[in-house]
Amino acid sequence: MTSAKKPLGNVKVLDLTHMLSGPYGGMILADLGCDVIKIEPPIKGEGTRRLLENDPNYSVNGMGAYFYTLNRNKKSVAIDLKKDEGLKIFYRLVEKADVVLSNFSAGVTKKLKIDFDTLQKINPRIITCTVSGFGESGPNFQRPAFDQIAQALGGGMSITGLSAQEPMRAGIPIGDLGGGMFAVMGIQAALIDRVSTGIGQNVDISMLDCQISMLNYMATMQTMSGIIPEPIGNSHFVHMPYNSFLTKDYPIVIAAVGDQFWPRLLKIFKNPELQDPIYETAFERQKDKQKLESVIEKELLKENSDYWLEELEKESVPCARVNNLEQAIHDEQAQHRNMLVDVPHPEGGSAKIPGNPIKLSSVDKEEFLAPPLLGEHTKDILKDWLDFSIEELMELDSQQVIEIKK
Repeated sequence: MTSAKKPLGNVKVLDLTHMLSGPYGGMILADLGCDVIKIEPPIKGEGTRRLLENDPNYSVNGMGAYFYTLNRNKKSVAIDLKKDEGLKIFYRLVEKADVVLSNFSAGVTKKLKIDFDTLQKINPRIITCTVSGFGESGPNFQRPAFDQIAQALGGGMSITGLSAQEPMRAGIPIGDLGGGMFAVMGIQAALIDRVSTGIGQNVDISMLDCQISMLNYMATMQTMSGIIPEPIGNSHFVHMPYNSFLTKDYPIVIAAVGDQFWPRLLKIFKNPELQDPIYETAFERQKDKQKLESVIEKELLKENSDYWLEELEKESVPCARVNNLEQAIHDEQAQHRNMLVDVPHPEGGSAKIPGNPIKLSSVDKEEFLAPPLLGEHTKDILKDWLDFSIEELMELDSQQVIEIKK
């Protein structure tokens, strides 16, 4: 039997994150049902609230694309943690919470007195998760880092693009996004562990660590051989053809992983230069990769992409059009999987943003609530969780310890 109840519906998360890596992790947790309370400073709020807020192309009702995307399904409580009274309120929230998620620079949580050692004394079951550039220890852990720093140090840029002299970052911010995704995995592991131990722990996520992990088999190949790989564009060092190719209109990719696809390709491409029996194995095809890819592309340039995709699909050769972003989010498969969702703005209007890729058989209805206005939920959360009276809240608001959305 399915329902609208999400699996992490009993988990309360205090989200202290900003920019991208942390908020992305918080977004995933919220999509999975966590009650994610975004703790923001009064007046200005979290930094991405200001980003693109008045851009005519990339905002809705004064809320920019960054904040809109990363903060659906969250609530906003505005508290000034730098004031003693604000910190006391936060500590009381920690008593009720399961997780505290942050992505401050190294050392900031300790400076603010919201580090794991401090919070565990308040709530022994609390799980803290910090996402930072280099983790919480090591010779360089206090260096500042953003996505491109992680991508550069993590080796990925050196094998992306066409030339070792022109390193290229990934088109999507995998340094930031990787940190957020691994944070969610770490938090879930800590939640499961707490069931048996009864106590919380700190989850230490380094964006650099995540990039090294995602090098995967390529790092192992380097340590085995001592060979430093260079970028090879969209091609592959084993499989062939495995690349992007131009056609008469749109580029396509062909991903022939395994020799079983070569005879099928020869049925489509009749050019005699491809027919030599020596090319039956990828090992031999790699020796003449440039020549063979050039021949294949010359054939592909004779017709439109739709024609070639149909021919390739008839022979069950893995292939696809290289979509631009508009084509990608409107792809019929992505649409069927509800990967473009309409999310309302709290003051009217809406925006279409990427959906949740985690599809659970126990959840038959996905729900995406509006990203919050600054302090929109301050009154309700502090009243319901901590039993503050309206009079007390109004006094704290007047002192700018908290901010209540009027």
